[in-house]
Amino acid sequence: MTTQQHTLLVDDELGILTEVSLLLASSDIPGVATISDSRQVLTYVREHKVNALILDWVMPNVTGAEILQSLTVEHPEIPVIVMTAMGDVETAVTCMRQGAFDFLTKPVDPNRLVASVKKALQVSELGQQNRKLKDYLLADTLGNPDAFAGIITTSKKMRGIFQYIEAIASSRLPVLITGETGVGKELLARAVHDVSGVPGPFISLNAAGLDDFMFSDTLFGHKKGAFTGADSKRDGLISAAAGGTLFLDEIGDLNLASQIKLLRLLQEREYYRLGSDLLLKSDARIVAASNMDFAALRAAGSFRNDLYFRLCAHEFRVPPLRERLEDLEALVDYFVDQIAAQQGKPAPRVPHTVIAALQQCTFPGNVRELYNMVHHAVTCNEGAPLSVADFPGVAAVPVRAPQPVECGGNPLFSLFGKFPTVVQVEEYLIAEAMKLTSGNQTQAAELLGLTRPTLNKRLKQERQ
Repeated sequence: MTTQQHTLLVDDELGILTEVSLLLASSDIPGVATISDSRQVLTYVREHKVNALILDWVMPNVTGAEILQSLTVEHPEIPVIVMTAMGDVETAVTCMRQGAFDFLTKPVDPNRLVASVKKALQVSELGQQNRKLKDYLLADTLGNPDAFAGIITTSKKMRGIFQYIEAIASSRLPVLITGETGVGKELLARAVHDVSGVPGPFISLNAAGLDDFMFSDTLFGHKKGAFTGADSKRDGLISAAAGGTLFLDEIGDLNLASQIKLLRLLQEREYYRLGSDLLLKSDARIVAASNMDFAALRAAGSFRNDLYFRLCAHEFRVPPLRERLEDLEALVDYFVDQIAAQQGKPAPRVPHTVIAALQQCTFPGNVRELYNMVHHAVTCNEGAPLSVADFPGVAAVPVRAPQPVECGGNPLFSLFGKFPTVVQVEEYLIAEAMKLTSGNQTQAAELLGLTRPTLNKRLKQERQ
């Protein structure tokens, strides 16, 4: 099955096909295919990936009602928008009952049609993502494990994030990644880019500390002569990210003026270079990240609600290191090997006492803080195994001596004079069963719940 088209337009009037397809193309709705012969529709849908279908209701050969009925059975996941000159209530009710996504009366209002198609595509995309997530959860597999190879983890929480990224990778809607500083948000943003398979590059911009002019100039670029010192044109990072991914880090630091410009970019996919009145289009996917609390920012009025809801079309939180301490040992081993190789020295051994001591830390700086700690330890190491003393500020975990077990009146203690081992109990039970059955191995095996060959094998082991 090929996956070339996204939207299929079906109408027996060629003029309507041309008019509507041009309208959709000019409204940033990609991949519009057209069919004038209704007999070809079901075959086309079986052979191509269709995310939304616009269907005329009254057509020769095969009617819209017949096509809708077949699609509801064979492809219920495809939203169908019905267009017809029959604007009566009865026809509308019939369409909706048969499973139509929307009902539009000709002549169709262009804005209403574009809005309906965009909504249908969003519903179709969400359905695909839900099906993918269901498959991942049931199979617990990754389709693109290489995209996450640089993220060292054994955590189920992190694996769940990987599966979510794979489910949303084909979407071009923005992604918002939240989490404390140092948890690896940029690594996951790169994974979103890698899994999506887009041909364009991954471009990163840290928005922290940028005023509105610096943000606009860096992101959108400027026209030659736009301001003093603008001796040449600058394309900007959004242009550099064409066909790829633009990663905006520390997005919570943006001032309100810059937020308005970013909102326009997300809403309209359009922007202006500084000093230019030429409207430019962008097809770069936006992935944003922040370590801030957006609920608090929005409540304080320092981050726009409309921008937040545009950014969080897809959103996930990266857990801090203290919530996934099962990753600690693997991360330490990886960092030790990596840093030792960079410094041209043998990698020192990491005793379990070091890991146990590190597990008591809260790691406010998360994985980045752990890396710095390991870097210091390996750098100062001269070949001996690492010790807790190599990690300033980390306290050793005291080793407690085993406490004596009070056996008291335990019948096993009374029988053996001590608490016996499992082997000793097994030997005792076999001996007692043999006594009770006067040496009959078949009966003894039944008493013990063993097979005759297994009992025979155990007896031979006792004699050796």
